[in-house]
Amino acid sequence: MSKYDIIVLGSGPGGYVTAIRASQLGFKVAVVEKESLGGVCLNWGCIPTKALLKSAQVFEYLKHASDYGLSVKEYDKDFDAVVNRSRNVAEGMSKGVQFLMKKNKIDVINGFGKLKPGKKVEVEGKEYSADHIIVATGARSRELPSLPQDGEKVIGYRQAMTLKKQPKKMIVVGSGAIGVEFAYFYNAMGTEVTVVEYLPNIVPVEDIDVSKQLEKSFKKSGIKVMTSAEVTKVDTSGTGVKATIKTKKGEEVLEADLVLSAVGIKTNIEGIGLEDVGIAVDRDKILVNDFYQTNIPGYYAIGDVTPGQALAHVASAEGILCVEKIAGQHFEALDYGNIPGCTYASPEIASVGLTEKQAKDQGLDIKVGKFPFSASGKASASGAKDGFVKVIFDAKYGEWLGCHMIGAGVTDMIAEAVLGRKLETTGHEVLKTVHPHPTMSEAVMEAVADAYDEVIHL
Repeated sequence: MSKYDIIVLGSGPGGYVTAIRASQLGFKVAVVEKESLGGVCLNWGCIPTKALLKSAQVFEYLKHASDYGLSVKEYDKDFDAVVNRSRNVAEGMSKGVQFLMKKNKIDVINGFGKLKPGKKVEVEGKEYSADHIIVATGARSRELPSLPQDGEKVIGYRQAMTLKKQPKKMIVVGSGAIGVEFAYFYNAMGTEVTVVEYLPNIVPVEDIDVSKQLEKSFKKSGIKVMTSAEVTKVDTSGTGVKATIKTKKGEEVLEADLVLSAVGIKTNIEGIGLEDVGIAVDRDKILVNDFYQTNIPGYYAIGDVTPGQALAHVASAEGILCVEKIAGQHFEALDYGNIPGCTYASPEIASVGLTEKQAKDQGLDIKVGKFPFSASGKASASGAKDGFVKVIFDAKYGEWLGCHMIGAGVTDMIAEAVLGRKLETTGHEVLKTVHPHPTMSEAVMEAVADAYDEVIHL
């Protein structure tokens, strides 16, 4: 039996990052992976979807070349080539993780891993033991009873990334990050897209102003948005799909080539031996403490399988903290209230902290500032005036409670707010921090100035 200090089950952005940090700390490490190194994020999620979205963005630039004083007389898209580029990007990233495994002397055990009592993992009939076993098996597309996925006419995100033929009409069910990103991509490529959202607003976890702005931008680009709507059944017996949508006005039947189900995720915890070991689970999540220890000594869990936010950067952060605690380093628990969320549709969305409604519901006395990109010189020059930056501060102490952005490139801007909140920066400190001109990031300073009635460019 092979013996390790740490075995990590799963090699997604939680698992492979955990393994590398453990190796850096001097542990003998192995990673168990049943598919491809990098997990969903590198192979079927974060990275290849961004490649698709970039192709869509470039295609939109070509369509609107005249807006920039340019003339492009002939242009077209090659859907297969767009998909192939995305797959090549994913393949390159996965090979990069393979290199990192070798560089850090981490053993990769290929196959489906199952936990065993006594700090053991069984992979394809062979047992491995470790002092510490970390579960990082991630999640997959969740299926609704009314919307069973057949992989052809009712699909999940994996199939949406590798379609052989571009659909003429598509219904996207669910308007979280996955749903709106694919809605944008397919609409930009020329597909007629309808988004169906059960709740009153699309991207429902975002600040209400952000939700309204995205809906406005989507409708302007030709995407049909149905909120407070539910798909009650789908008929796949014909050449396409007929989806029955229940709304406040009654039932409506929509026809399309296919339906993309983007209604959330389901954790990959079945069949991995949790019951055999006695590890506690509640509502599809493995229960852990602040150090990511389960109720059974020697077994840990990080990432999507735990109750925290199901985001790649959260899984990575949790894994690093988990092994640093095992190594006996100083441990400061992760602040789940300061986790940035990003959505890469067009316009992009990025946010951190409390929404205005959450702050008011907590009874806080707040200052709210908002700066539209329509008043930004850089945004005007770039031809990207949709959106805004919104900031929320505690009126008494100046604490930065929340920041919400929608617009071009805002996913690269949100880190300022995350770092500022981490360092307990006040509104006045942000206001007196000189921001470069002309940039999109100036909008952060201007929004703060608006909160304190000092805005210059509004």
